[in-house]
Amino acid sequence: MSHWMFNCKEISRRISESMDHNLPLDQRMLIWMHLLMCKYCARFRRQIVMLREFCRSYQLNENFLDPTAILSPDARERIQKTLKSSSA
Repeated sequence: MSHWMFNCKEISRRISESMDHNLPLDQRMLIWMHLLMCKYCARFRRQIVMLREFCRSYQLNENFLDPTAILSPDARERIQKTLKSSSA
C-alpha cells in the first residue's frame, strides 16, 4: 500500500486477516497506530477477538448449547412456562 496510514476499511480487513496468520511488522505497527486513534476499529478488534475466543471455547465444550447439560429440570420448566405465558 502506498499510503503511510490505512483507512478504517483497510484496518478492519487486516485485523480479520491477522486472525489467520501473522502480518509483517510494518503492517502491525500501522494497525496499532490506527487503533490508538480510532475507537471504532479498536472496538471491532475487541469484538473479533471475543468471537474467536468464544468459538474456540465452544469447540472445546460440545455440550455448550445443550440445555439439558446446563439447566436443572426446574429451570427448564420455569423457562417453558414463561415462554408459554408470553406467547399467549
